[in-house]
Amino acid sequence: MKNVLTLTAAVTAALFSAQSLAAPKISAQSIIVNPVASDLAVKVNVDRDASGGVIAAYQVGDNVRISATVNQDAYVYLFDIDAAGKVTQILPNRFQSGANFLKANTTKSFPATGDNFVFTIDGPLGLNKVLAVASKTELNLGNISEFQNGSQFATGRVEGQQQLAQALSVVVNPLPQNSWVSDTALYSVAGSQTVSTGSLFVGSNAPGSVVYLNGRSVGGANVTYTNLQPGSYAVRVTTPGYSDYNANISIRAGAVVNLNVEPVYGGAVTPVQPVQQGRAAVQLRSNVAGALIFVDGRQVGSIQNGGLNLNVTQGSHEIVLIAPGYRTFVQTYNVTQGGTITINPVR
Repeated sequence: MKNVLTLTAAVTAALFSAQSLAAPKISAQSIIVNPVASDLAVKVNVDRDASGGVIAAYQVGDNVRISATVNQDAYVYLFDIDAAGKVTQILPNRFQSGANFLKANTTKSFPATGDNFVFTIDGPLGLNKVLAVASKTELNLGNISEFQNGSQFATGRVEGQQQLAQALSVVVNPLPQNSWVSDTALYSVAGSQTVSTGSLFVGSNAPGSVVYLNGRSVGGANVTYTNLQPGSYAVRVTTPGYSDYNANISIRAGAVVNLNVEPVYGGAVTPVQPVQQGRAAVQLRSNVAGALIFVDGRQVGSIQNGGLNLNVTQGSHEIVLIAPGYRTFVQTYNVTQGGTITINPVR
């Protein structure tokens, strides 16, 4: 759904607030990364890839065990993001083995040995990611998930790896810079029968990316494209305001190719549609002090004194507001001239 901003209220132009070099990095491959070196380390893997270095293959109906190891005492949080973008919080949970505090140099597995349940893969087909976040202090995930009605697992309040990364960045941003780390494991899910086609996962850390295969638009990013005939493909990823990305890949039967794109500004870019020249001064207004603001996937500042001034190119922009205790606000606006956007998220 798009809103058209045509208000003519005059506002003072302001440059984007510069993002701190030490701010959490949103990554197409690893979801969220701490750019500051830490003496804390975490490693996550699935049982068919103890090294965590390859894409392990599973079929629908297989059981999977996920393990995490830390080198220091830490709280470990595990999330599974399936091929459709559904986020499942694995740890912590309310099973007997669901506590998430790990002692140094120990490994936590889910399900644990002796648990009376299994973790069975039920699809959808494609690439799954398991994100592990380790912190020296306990994290408040109230803006990401919540336990409801005696459920053993928390219900997610975000959808897709980008929303998860943005919400986690709010959680870890106030922490000492070297007190948290992350790791990501990948595994693919295939049908239970032998297949003659392959799959391609295209990840992007910027919103609005469009994927082209051999010159034909097939959809957005952070999606697994299945039933591709084996062979070579020319891949192009376009993102409004960013340089186009081009690559050649080879699809093999029964395998998933993992292609991650981190678009950069400049160069030969795909124009925002509809194309309009110039820039517009936009004032964001909100009653949530300190809420983080993302424009087109980049953190541009926070709400202070009831607002934040932006200077954006005319055209389509995704604006995200994230604040602890509130539901993540995501909306796309087609900016044609200066004006005011008021965002008052709900709890």
